[in-house]
Amino acid sequence: MNFLKRTDTCGNLRKEDCDKIVILNGWVQTVRDLGGLIFIDLRDRYGITQLVIHPETQAELAERSKEIKSEFVIWAKGKVRMRENPNPNIPTGLIEIQLEDFGIINKAELPPFEIVDDIGTSEEIKLKYRFLDLRRHSLQKQFIVRNDVYQVVHKYFNENNFIEVETPFLMKSTPEGARDYLVPSRIYKGRFYALPQSPQLYKQILMMAGFDRYVQIVKCFRDEDLRSDRQPEFTQIDLEMSFIEREDVLSMTEGFFARLWKEVLGIEVLTPFLRMSYDEAMNRYGSDKPDLRFEIELTDVSDIVKNSEFKVFSDTVNGGGVVKVLNAKGCADFSRKKIDELTELAKKYGAKGIAWLKIVDGEINSPIAKFLKQNEIEEIKKRTNCENGDLLLFSSDIWARACTILGALRLEIAKQTGIIDAVKNKFSFLWILDFPLLEFDEDSGRYAAMHHPFTSPMDEDISLLDSEPAKARAKAYDVVINGAEVGGGSIRIHNREIQEKMFNLLGLSKEEADSKFGFLLEALKYGCPPHGGIALGLDRIVMILTGTENIRDVIAFPKTTSGLSLMDGAPSNVDDIQLKELGIKLIE
Repeated sequence: MNFLKRTDTCGNLRKEDCDKIVILNGWVQTVRDLGGLIFIDLRDRYGITQLVIHPETQAELAERSKEIKSEFVIWAKGKVRMRENPNPNIPTGLIEIQLEDFGIINKAELPPFEIVDDIGTSEEIKLKYRFLDLRRHSLQKQFIVRNDVYQVVHKYFNENNFIEVETPFLMKSTPEGARDYLVPSRIYKGRFYALPQSPQLYKQILMMAGFDRYVQIVKCFRDEDLRSDRQPEFTQIDLEMSFIEREDVLSMTEGFFARLWKEVLGIEVLTPFLRMSYDEAMNRYGSDKPDLRFEIELTDVSDIVKNSEFKVFSDTVNGGGVVKVLNAKGCADFSRKKIDELTELAKKYGAKGIAWLKIVDGEINSPIAKFLKQNEIEEIKKRTNCENGDLLLFSSDIWARACTILGALRLEIAKQTGIIDAVKNKFSFLWILDFPLLEFDEDSGRYAAMHHPFTSPMDEDISLLDSEPAKARAKAYDVVINGAEVGGGSIRIHNREIQEKMFNLLGLSKEEADSKFGFLLEALKYGCPPHGGIALGLDRIVMILTGTENIRDVIAFPKTTSGLSLMDGAPSNVDDIQLKELGIKLIE
């Protein structure tokens, strides 16, 4: 087990180091025996350095090198010299090490895939052998960026007088929203802790305790259905501030992003960010997290078609719905098959179908044209700026659904036509403001909080809580980058009476509110400052900074989309002794 400790890394040697005697430690990437020369590429986190052996003059070393295979861990000693055939593709490509001695620290079996950046191995295999996958430099770079984000968080918020406080992982279950992960208590059998979906209540209580400014990089847990940009455990940058208004939180957050983009990417971000109300974002882009790097917008033609002979349109409008249109510029050449595929996508968002109209060689081509008067078609063309070669996609439904359907089609059109690829190196920062305070949940037949139950209504809308709660707006805000929501927050309720009223609107009886949130209501009795904050999704931020579309690329040991950890086999069965200690019996 004896080895020579490294004097340098496999990524730091340059031509200025020529004639220097060095020792490297690392993993063998490849061994190439060219007869007259033997080359060994040695890899560590910092890079790759080429080692060279001359068999004619180093016969003993050449013979020993036959034992070396890929992924062996070795130490290597030798002299730095200039390469005869430089490799401009790597930082160490001008030099190599004339090997003088080496030793095998640990052997390795043949890995199930080659440790290179561009591999076609299935994600399941890579996740099962995550300890090998993480050796790839392309993946390690993501975690170097992630580390850079950590450092900016610590520095920026420390400079702005925030205190880092750790909140509990074992907390009371307060299921309002996503399902909790539950942890059984061995001591108090039949009772459970929950893993935090967010430190929300703890950070509010810290404000009530007088801490004034709090920040934490914190792990959170939600037992919900997964997708490519979501994991059961995730990390957020959590902050809260006292004696502030909405503008203070927005300004502090903008300063953080400007600092982050400058230090990590060397890019100047202009502040303040563009701001847009929830209603405007939905009306114009069909999303409360619109990607503003491209200019495709939705158009409302409800007034044009309200008396149309096309009953799908007129009945929708006269029934209180809307007819919205998306102009897919230059897409009139889309085949019927491609339009059918767009229709299937729309159905995933609640559409019964999609009406369409295109202009080809100056002629209208549409299955609904016969139901529309010429003046209606001309008005629609004028309002949507529809020209020869354009494709119009219609959605007729209740307002929110019609917008959402076309919002999804807007993104799909941008992907299919190459618009997204053309703007992939741009960054668009946006605040979405003035969300509805509540949304009606048809399944439960009651209101649910659009953000969470602790969000304050707008001052001028407080009276609506008694008369028209559905019209009340929230002091809530989301920050959006390139069409991805990377953070959300609000000014909190700091008045006990309003908080109790909010619980009542959500269908919680006084007894339920006391049972779930009694500690918060109790704290609100003892002098609570105005306060608010935001939670920023660290994983999603790193995804944007590194340009990956898969959240598993920026989490060291991620789960699959079905919540499995393929490397260690979690979740797993536990034995009967453990269950008995917890007072738990499984149902067959």
